[in-house]
Amino acid sequence: MQRRKFISLGSLGLSAFTFSSFKSPKAIRKPIVISTWDAGIEANKAAWKILNNGGPALDAVEQGVMVTESSQNCCVGLGANPDRDGFVTLDASIMDHQFNCGSVAFLERIKHPISVARRVMEKTPHVMLVGEGAQQFAVAEGFPLESEQLSDDAKRAYENWLKKSEYKPVINIERTKGNHSFAPSKLESGEWNHDTIGMVALDAHGNLSGSCTTSGQGFKMRGRVGDSPIIGAGLFVDNEVGAATATGQGEDVIRISGSHLVVEFMRQGLHPEAACKKAVERIIKAKGIEKSKEIQVGFIAINKQGEYGGYCIQKGFNFAVCYADDQNFLEDGKFIL
Repeated sequence: MQRRKFISLGSLGLSAFTFSSFKSPKAIRKPIVISTWDAGIEANKAAWKILNNGGPALDAVEQGVMVTESSQNCCVGLGANPDRDGFVTLDASIMDHQFNCGSVAFLERIKHPISVARRVMEKTPHVMLVGEGAQQFAVAEGFPLESEQLSDDAKRAYENWLKKSEYKPVINIERTKGNHSFAPSKLESGEWNHDTIGMVALDAHGNLSGSCTTSGQGFKMRGRVGDSPIIGAGLFVDNEVGAATATGQGEDVIRISGSHLVVEFMRQGLHPEAACKKAVERIIKAKGIEKSKEIQVGFIAINKQGEYGGYCIQKGFNFAVCYADDQNFLEDGKFIL
């Protein structure tokens, strides 16, 4: 029983309770880390090295998603698809077990936006820095400016997109295959949409942290920012309850403060999977079924007991789970439509 509830027992009288009123606490599985999409398998490996050695969840979720930021692919990091003007812009956020948080948005030419977000959290009085100011801060903190040149895959996708300059997000395009390789038909057509790697972890000390990093929607309008760097939308952590992160159509995650909503549902006693499902249902209710068929949103979450879960709008979303050296595996997210 929670301490604040225990102090009220005297006013109720012990005679009102029987031994059957007291239930054994749930078994706690810790440490544990989960992350979005199959790129999460490699990201989890880096996070698990820290967690398995008793390290803090905050270090784990930073180091984990840095693996994905370093990979040359069309969805995360500087190898990602550019905006409509041909520039790659990155967003990221991080949050620890004490409500400390930091984020960057519209950041250019910096390889690891997640690490810049952590510096914002630890070295400034602010939560979010954006654009040129975020870049200036990163350089002042010792992060080198990288080349503006697009990766080969992103350049090819952008050149194909320019032929029609149509923005038609395709659900689940962000799903990778194997070691960050992509279906040639989608690459040539310029249909690459967006992706986020979101990660949440519970460490051996029982503390939660989370991270989220993305290049946003491919060929987006210049200056567009999605849910990933917004605390409460793309990421939220409450160490008394749990942690959640989101992926997919960021605008619709923002509209319902998605990750915060998932944590609040867990606060009400829902299992992480059920909490993610209710958040997905909230999006569908707000958007309508027909419009919801055109997008994908997925949530993943962990609670304080180390229970985890995920849910999405449509079939095709998966997430990676790791809680032992030999337990790092993918689960398909359950879906509604």
